[in-house]
Amino acid sequence: MAQTLIPVDRQARIQRLIEEKGIVRVTELSKLFDVTELTIRRDFNVLEKRGVLERTHGGAILRRRLKVEPLYVEKNQKHRTQKEKIGIAVGKIIDPGDTLLINTGSTNTQVLRHLSGKNLRVITSNANALMEIENPEIEVVLTGGLFRRQSNSLIGNFTHTLLKNVCGSKAIIGVDGVSIRFGLTTPIQEEAAVARLMIDQTLGPVIVVADSSKMGVVSNFVTAPIAKVNILVTDAGIKPGVKKELEEMGITVIIAK
Repeated sequence: MAQTLIPVDRQARIQRLIEEKGIVRVTELSKLFDVTELTIRRDFNVLEKRGVLERTHGGAILRRRLKVEPLYVEKNQKHRTQKEKIGIAVGKIIDPGDTLLINTGSTNTQVLRHLSGKNLRVITSNANALMEIENPEIEVVLTGGLFRRQSNSLIGNFTHTLLKNVCGSKAIIGVDGVSIRFGLTTPIQEEAAVARLMIDQTLGPVIVVADSSKMGVVSNFVTAPIAKVNILVTDAGIKPGVKKELEEMGITVIIAK
C-alpha cells in the first residue's frame, strides 16, 4: 500500500507521524513507505517550506510558530503544574554561593519562588522577584531598566549596563521556543537581547527552563543557538525522540517530576 502513495498523501502521513512522535528519521520512513531516502528528503523539503518541520541530522523535528507574544497572565496560567515542578527541579541543581542570572518568564517566576537560602545571589530582570523571593538569605539584585508590563520584565540600556558588569556562575533562561535549528527564541527583541547578555556573562552552565509545549516552537527573535545550552529542565511531556536528539548534542535533559 505504501508503494502506491502519491507524494501529497505520503507527506500528509509524515506530518501526522511527526506530530505524534515529535521527531522522525529518514531511514525509518524510507522503510515504512518503501521509497528511497532521497524521496523522503524531498518530502522533508516540501514540509519544511510549509513550516511543519525542521531538518536535523538524519531526520526532522516538529516545528510550530509563535508570532505574537502571549499576555503574561495567560502564560502564567498555562501548564502551571509543569512549570511549578520545573521550578522545584531547578532548585535542586543550585549550589551554595551561586550567582544566578535569571531572566523573565512565568517558568522563571516559579524558579524564583522555589529557591532556597544557600548564600545565593540572584541578579534578575524578572520584576516578580520582589514578591517571589522572601528568604532574607538570598541577595536579590534587580537589573533596573524599562519596565515591560506585558511580561513583568526589565529591558533596555540600563539593564545591559548592569549585566555587563557582573559574572554569573549559572544562567537560568526562560524561553518561548526551543528549536534544534533556530535555538532559543522569543517574540520580543529587547527580551532576547537581555537573555543573550545573561548567557554571555555566565562562566558556568546555561540552564534553560521550558515546559514540553515549547519544544519545536520558533518565534521571531533568536536569543542564542542551541549549542549554548548545557542543561534543559522540562517536564515529562517531552517526546522521547526529541529528548534523545538533544542529549546527542551534549545537552543534559532533566525531567521535572
